[in-house]
Amino acid sequence: MSTRLLRGLAFAAGMVIVRLVQGTLINQYPTKAGMISLVLVVLFGIAAFVWGLLDGRADANANPDPDRRRDLAMRWLLAGLVAGVVAGAVAWAISLFYQNVYVEGLISEVTTFAAFTALVVFTPAIAAVAIGRWMVDRGRPDEPRRRFGEARDVFDAAQEDDRTGPISGLGAGGADPEEQTSAIAPRAS
Repeated sequence: MSTRLLRGLAFAAGMVIVRLVQGTLINQYPTKAGMISLVLVVLFGIAAFVWGLLDGRADANANPDPDRRRDLAMRWLLAGLVAGVVAGAVAWAISLFYQNVYVEGLISEVTTFAAFTALVVFTPAIAAVAIGRWMVDRGRPDEPRRRFGEARDVFDAAQEDDRTGPISGLGAGGADPEEQTSAIAPRAS
C-alpha cells in the first residue's frame, strides 16, 4: 500500500469519525454548533500537522541534501484528496441509515466536501513538513566547501567542464578556430 493511500485512508477514517461526533454533539447542544464544528476541525488539522512534522523530520534525517529529498507536497495533496473523496462517500452512505450526520448529496460530498477535507489535511501537513525539515537542518553543521576538482555528482562534473573551457584546443562547437564552417563570414569583435 502506498504511503499516499495509507495517509488518505487514515484521514478519511478520522474525518468520518469527526462527522459522526459532530452530528451527535450538535444534536445534543444545538446552540454550540459553531464551536463544536470549529474545535473538531482544529483537532483534525492538529493530527495532520503532527503527522506532517514527523514526516518532514524523517525525510530531512534520511536525506541531508535538500535537493535529494522526497516530494512530500504531492504525497500530502493526494492523501488529502483521497481522504476527502472517501470520507465524503462514506459519510453520505452512513447518512442513509443514521440521520444525525449532517451531509449533503453524494455529488456535493465527493466534490465540495472533498476539497475542504483535502485543504484541512494538506495545509497543516505541508507547513509541518517545512517546520520538521527546518528543525533538523538547523542542528546540522554546514557542509564544508569542496575544492575545485572534487565532483560529487554528474552535475558537478558538467559544471567543471564548463569552467575548464574548450576541449583540446578546439574552438566553440568543437571546430578548429581557423576552419570556416559556414558561408557567412564571422563577425569581427
